[in-house]
Amino acid sequence: MVQAKARTYLKSKTTTMSYTIAITGKGGVGKTTITGLIINRLLANGHQPVLAVDADPNSCLHSVLGVKVESTVGRIREEARTEASKGKVTGVAKQQLLEMKIAECLVEAKDFDMIAMGRPEGPGCYCYANNVLKDVIQKLSASYPYVVIDNEAGLENLSRRIVQKVDLLVMVADPSKNGIETIRRLHKLAFEMNVDFKKLWIFINRVRTGKIPDEAAYLKNETEADHIIMLPDNHEIAVFSEKGNPVSDLSAGNEVVALMDKFIKELF
Repeated sequence: MVQAKARTYLKSKTTTMSYTIAITGKGGVGKTTITGLIINRLLANGHQPVLAVDADPNSCLHSVLGVKVESTVGRIREEARTEASKGKVTGVAKQQLLEMKIAECLVEAKDFDMIAMGRPEGPGCYCYANNVLKDVIQKLSASYPYVVIDNEAGLENLSRRIVQKVDLLVMVADPSKNGIETIRRLHKLAFEMNVDFKKLWIFINRVRTGKIPDEAAYLKNETEADHIIMLPDNHEIAVFSEKGNPVSDLSAGNEVVALMDKFIKELF
């Protein structure tokens, strides 16, 4: 049975101009943890409700946010495709079935809801399911003033136009030379893909020296980023990541939390 709130969202005719934040970066740089921190600090500063979208096939945002995912859109997409191939449903009924099943994937928390995309497409034609997926995400997004998307490594999700435009694009890198070079490639790729974004923040994560690396100092001019943000290597966050604890349980005096608050307040 579809959750009441999910059913309401899918039937809602009210359109909200959502503020959309998309986070990207190569794997292992702390992208998902930063996504969780952004969501957590949005909520803490009164910007709610938030729709959290886990578009990373690894699907670990739920752990960072402290919620449990029972099913993903990827799994539902597979089930709907299988049923359609067997001729069990056709036409309008097929679309309604897929929409209702995806609605059941919505995880409801106190001040945010979350939907996980799950694994990427497998072999075969998924055009129909992808089109419905985009429609459902758009309908869900229209009911939330804030949408935060944890993308898979790279900009594939944005290029597939799961969302049409982004208010804030966040790129995350580690302080290594290769990490900074990845940001340059991602920035170039964003323009090649015509990704529509209004603001760009670049996070240099887990910095141990207390200053932005020399390689990163040139990024602001090269990318015209609104902010180059240095996040220090943080022991508490490292322990939380190892144990799978939610970022909402971080101490109030955590340095990274304080920095995130500072920049969240500058957004609005």
